[in-house]
Amino acid sequence: MSSPSERRSLLPSEFGDSTQSACGTSLNSNDDPESTSRKVLERNLLRKLDFRTAYLVLIYILNQMDRNNAAAARLRGLEEDLGMKGRQFNTLISSLYIGYVFMQTPSNLILTRISKPSLYLSSCMSLWGLLTTLIGISTNYYQALSSRFLVGFLEATFYPGAVYLLSRWYKREELGYRTAFFTAGIGISNAFGSLLASGILATMEGFLGYAAWRWLFFIEGYLTVFVGIYGMFILPDFPSGPARWLTPAEHALARRRMEEDSEGHGPAEPTSSGGFSDVLLMMTDWRAWLVGTALSCCNASLSFNMFFPTLAATMGYSPTISLLLCTPPWILSTITAVAVARHSDATRERFGHMVFALLMLMTGYVLAMSTMNFTVRYISLFFMAQAQVSNVILLTWISNTFARSSSKRALAIGFMNCIGTSGNTVSPYIWLSSWGPTYTKSYLICIVLASTCISLCWVFRRHLERLNEAAGAEERELNLTKGYRYLL
Repeated sequence: MSSPSERRSLLPSEFGDSTQSACGTSLNSNDDPESTSRKVLERNLLRKLDFRTAYLVLIYILNQMDRNNAAAARLRGLEEDLGMKGRQFNTLISSLYIGYVFMQTPSNLILTRISKPSLYLSSCMSLWGLLTTLIGISTNYYQALSSRFLVGFLEATFYPGAVYLLSRWYKREELGYRTAFFTAGIGISNAFGSLLASGILATMEGFLGYAAWRWLFFIEGYLTVFVGIYGMFILPDFPSGPARWLTPAEHALARRRMEEDSEGHGPAEPTSSGGFSDVLLMMTDWRAWLVGTALSCCNASLSFNMFFPTLAATMGYSPTISLLLCTPPWILSTITAVAVARHSDATRERFGHMVFALLMLMTGYVLAMSTMNFTVRYISLFFMAQAQVSNVILLTWISNTFARSSSKRALAIGFMNCIGTSGNTVSPYIWLSSWGPTYTKSYLICIVLASTCISLCWVFRRHLERLNEAAGAEERELNLTKGYRYLL
């Protein structure tokens, strides 16, 4: 057991409530001209930054469409045309996440060594869009399987990379809301992706000699390529590099904000090698495995979203109507995600908000298990969709907690998201067609996984709470100003 002074070294020093704020300005100097000038400058900086990073939402919308379009294509002959049998469709879904697991950590390590994340992320996006179109010309199961694996390999660069990019510009108390706004693309994608898919699948059958499900991959793939090319000119790079869209004063403030937010964790810019030694340290940190496992359970418990059109189809409607029924739950989910994450930032609390979201998920599963009644099952889809924010809050909590040097933060996000994605890899086998249309076994498995996630996160919360208590006791003993506290 480490001593209070040793534990104190693990905690970054943060200015006390009575003297200074988290961004280093005096709370008693609100009328000071210098303080007022900073607030105006900071407001302008955040407005410009929000405009640039909003493009990540569009990218994420297409990311989710490319990831989930197979479930929609399944309703219009994908399995039959490619000669799939047994559990091959489940393996097709899983193959993307296998590629995802392999690339996440290496990709974030690459990000710490380059100065142009805008070029890197956008190029990978254009490439996975091109591979998505290749699925549309596949003539057998194995061609589609290999293409989807490579799509996952390239998609792995985006989500952890985007979260890391946001963490290099925004302070801890700003990050949850921005991350939720970014990942609101999940709800928007599932809502309007279903509308787009229903339109394509209903109207383009046989056009130019291609099946409608092939056109789904063609259109969404080319849209992804187009958006990726424009992202090279819109996305921001790191604050350590040039930013022509900022004034010199705004750019200097951006760097200063990150230094202030990292006080006690080390400088905001990379100082570690970001190499094998850091990887080894992360792999031997029990907290990384604990939270990574919790993230894996969380992702697996949310796996209903991979089969949302299939679950909607269990209500007995046509493929087009089933896809249209998917839209309202995800529209509400987008609103819920932003509201819950904003409240989480405002209260500086993570665990309770994540539990709230997972309880909604379990409520939806219990309702779905209880009956095949159309109204009840449709209401259950609304409850399930609202829980998507739990993943956002947990990943933001990881970024807040493992936030020492930027290279270590990049490694932490990539490594734990890699563990978390292993849950997505096995998730397709939770939803076997032989268990339908009730999917009772699937719902029970997901309830157990959600409960396990909550339990592991409670252990992590208690650990951080003890570290905060030890830091507080040392401050009182040495008569120090209140310092950094982990968010709980």
